[in-house]
Amino acid sequence: MLSVVLGAFGAHMLEDRLTADAIDVYETGVQYHMFHAVGILLIAILIERLPSKKLAIWAARLMIIGIVLFSGSLYALALSGVKVLGAITPIGGVAFIAGWICMALAARQSK
Repeated sequence: MLSVVLGAFGAHMLEDRLTADAIDVYETGVQYHMFHAVGILLIAILIERLPSKKLAIWAARLMIIGIVLFSGSLYALALSGVKVLGAITPIGGVAFIAGWICMALAARQSK
């Protein structure tokens, strides 16, 4: 829900206030936010079928951390223009990758 609200806010309220580059940065944050929110929902649906619930829980945690750090830093960068915030973005990206690795390992152990 939050990614939809932020996407609509960006499309309707920020379009005339930000540069095209800043809008692109903001939209990237929204896209990754939505992708990983869906990933968290999939984990919630599948968790009872996976023998490694601990890995699945870590996958969800890492995706939440990724949303906060990756998408959050992009939102802040787009809105403020403070370039140093871009240094936080890769940390969130690593959290996303680690989350998907945890999920893959949890799925692999189910065979």
